[in-house]
Amino acid sequence: MYRLSGVTKEYGHGAVLALRGVDLVLPDGDWLAVRGPTGHGKSTLLQLMGGLDRATTGTVELDGEDLGRMRETAVTRIRARSIGFVFQSFNLVPTLSAAENVETALVPLGVRGAERRRRAAEALAAATRLITADGAQSRVLILTTFDLDEYVFAALRAGASGFMLKDRPPEELLSAVRVIAAGEALLAPNVTRRLIEHFVRHPDPLHTPPTALAGLTVREREVLGLVAAGLSNAEIAGKLVMSVPTAKTHVSRILAKLGARDRAQLVVIAYQSGLVRA
Repeated sequence: MYRLSGVTKEYGHGAVLALRGVDLVLPDGDWLAVRGPTGHGKSTLLQLMGGLDRATTGTVELDGEDLGRMRETAVTRIRARSIGFVFQSFNLVPTLSAAENVETALVPLGVRGAERRRRAAEALAAATRLITADGAQSRVLILTTFDLDEYVFAALRAGASGFMLKDRPPEELLSAVRVIAAGEALLAPNVTRRLIEHFVRHPDPLHTPPTALAGLTVREREVLGLVAAGLSNAEIAGKLVMSVPTAKTHVSRILAKLGARDRAQLVVIAYQSGLVRA
């Protein structure tokens, strides 16, 4: 329950009086909508009730606790566990990646590192699934400072078309966006290598491969193996002694037969199904 008594909020040593003598009781389970013209203290009131600011005079109590008398660490815990905010903007930390923003929000809750990374991976995967739900119209390139398996695997399984560390030079990032926009997939070499190593250490073969897998020709299986190894169309062409257009045609047919969005999903399908092994 909220109880506000004689709440006043001044800014600039009294130059601006945002709130004056506010008294309010809000029992548990009640709803309150605050409306009024711009500049009349609505946001200030919500900030005080949310523990984001402190009153100049008066008390703001939540469940009997005076937020104005509590240490900042205690208020932070209350905000993390008992108060939810929906802001007009995203309020993300611009210097952090999406995964880091998710993890940062979990720190006040006392969530440990491994669990924070797991939840961040789930959040990124959920966002990726929503973005790619319209079929081939939208594509996702994951940029992050993390070089962690959780993010790579969760994002790719959810439908991301590529994954890059954001410390790469600007020209590489621009090239990556163009590659993804053109319908190709992009995996940094070290990511492809770690993806393969993951499936070698933790194989998850399907008991019965989908019928589509059985429909691949011998040549298509060879091509799929090279795609799963991270080779480009040109590299596949050189390896199998064929033209680049022929290699591209094989990849297109494999994508169609397996119902995959792009090469990134081919890598996942190849190792998850057990069709390709390192």
